[in-house]
Amino acid sequence: QVQLVESGGGLVQAGGSLRLSCVASGGIFSIDQMSWFRQAPGKQRELVALITGIGTIDYGNSVKGRFTINRDIAKNTVYLQMNSLKPEDTAVYYCAASQRGSLYWGRGTQVTVSS
Repeated sequence: QVQLVESGGGLVQAGGSLRLSCVASGGIFSIDQMSWFRQAPGKQRELVALITGIGTIDYGNSVKGRFTINRDIAKNTVYLQMNSLKPEDTAVYYCAASQRGSLYWGRGTQVTVSS
């Protein structure tokens, strides 16, 4: 079973940057895809970015050109570099791992962008 721990959230002013990290442990060898999601108060959870096992990357429309997902396989870590942050980026950010039809979630990290 995969365990995920996010870190790097915090309070930042609009226009600033943050980098989130997600460390995976447990049964990580057959992870098909790693993703970042976010959920703002009163809104549905939405996909922010994903990276597949072969390195294919995709982003949600609202973050394209501002956020970058990458990974360090040796460290079992996926990162989300967030630039040009906006108040509407305020949310809890969750890391997720897809493995053999199962989806595992981290506990989330809060990102707050002040105007």
